Amino acid sequence: MIFRTTHSETEVIHHKAHPLTGAAADYDPLLELIGNARYVLLGEATHGTHEFYKARAEITKRLIQERGFSVIAWEADWPDALRVNRYIRGGRRDQSALEALSDFERFPVWMWRNADVLDLVGWLRTYNDRLAAGKPKVGVYGLDLYSLYHSIEAVLGYLDKVDSKAADEARKRYGCLEDFGEDPQTYGLLASRDRSLSCEDEVVQQLVELQRRATEFLSRDGRIAADELFFAEQNARVAQSAERYYRAMYRGRPNTWNLRDTHMVETLDQLMSHLQGQGERPKAVIWAHNSHLGDARATDMGQRGELNVGQLVRERHGRDAVLVGFSTYIGTVTAASDWGGVAERKRVRPGMEGSVEELFHDVEIPKFLLTIKSNRSLTRALQSPLLERAIGVIYRPETERWSHYFHARLSEQFDAVIHFDESRAVEPLERTSEWETGELPETYPSAL
Repeated sequence: MIFRTTHSETEVIHHKAHPLTGAAADYDPLLELIGNARYVLLGEATHGTHEFYKARAEITKRLIQERGFSVIAWEADWPDALRVNRYIRGGRRDQSALEALSDFERFPVWMWRNADVLDLVGWLRTYNDRLAAGKPKVGVYGLDLYSLYHSIEAVLGYLDKVDSKAADEARKRYGCLEDFGEDPQTYGLLASRDRSLSCEDEVVQQLVELQRRATEFLSRDGRIAADELFFAEQNARVAQSAERYYRAMYRGRPNTWNLRDTHMVETLDQLMSHLQGQGERPKAVIWAHNSHLGDARATDMGQRGELNVGQLVRERHGRDAVLVGFSTYIGTVTAASDWGGVAERKRVRPGMEGSVEELFHDVEIPKFLLTIKSNRSLTRALQSPLLERAIGVIYRPETERWSHYFHARLSEQFDAVIHFDESRAVEPLERTSEWETGELPETYPSAL
């Protein structure tokens, strides 16, 4: 069923839209809406659009400088982001932002190894370096759970430093997973069919053991020891959640989706509690896809029994959370054609009839911000279910309606929305020939 918007709705949006002109004050209305909120969730309608990354970086910088935000949480794996965190906080392992991003090796590499993230990481290092002594530094953290084996390596690396005997015991527990050749999907398939192959007990035991010996480990180096223990515990939690996730893969999408998003929110809450325990008053900006950060209860996802980060953060933190969505009508995007495929620069088709993208295109403002929360006229204009596009790391325009669209009530899904009518693909740090060439225009060969 297609829900069609009316001319009056377009007029309301046109009247309430705040054009984005490139001026320093572009995001003033959003900062006003955010106020003293402690959680700002910045989405994206694709995992490969330059404008989304750039806008999120600009907003994040202002939240850090003007509102005291010190936590940047990414839809990324904990150990990979932790290397970036150590670099921007003055670590000596990496000599450049480019090196600090080196652990992002798993598909889709371009999601974090791109020109916009590289610029942000460099800015964060400079910002932290210039902070006055004793002032909390900004940190970058990953919320995701795919890094089963990488997180195990990190736990073992920590224990090798603090207690070799404990490291040996951990190796025995995690050894349960060795027979699967660091292939978590194969492990999940076999363990879901044969309970005797499950390593659930072992990964849980290792987390419990780390927590049991926390006081002993903390007696060593003050704040540094507290941070390193927390990082190790979190890697152990990732291993536990990832083990559950890969076993749940073969029981259907709601199982894995809910596991993953619940893990991300629990990671966020544990991180905030840890920083509070160290005497900080942290505020967090979260970067993830719209499908994770827009309230699931306002979408088809909720009807399927799925929850998400946006819903859980709202439920746990209420008015302390502000959810911001992004959209684009047409342009190019960096995406693959299949899981594990190479990065391609693909054309984004015009938004479909009855979609949020078409509605915003008809407003005829190239770039704009809508602050929906507490705005009655906008809430009414955006309360009907509309199609909404979601492009992840895979884009299949030939099946776009079924592969990339769902229904959503935008006024309930987000507190604010940022729209770029035409956008371009994010630039990977490693460009493939497929990306450099890009897709041929629809007018080929007459366009030559």
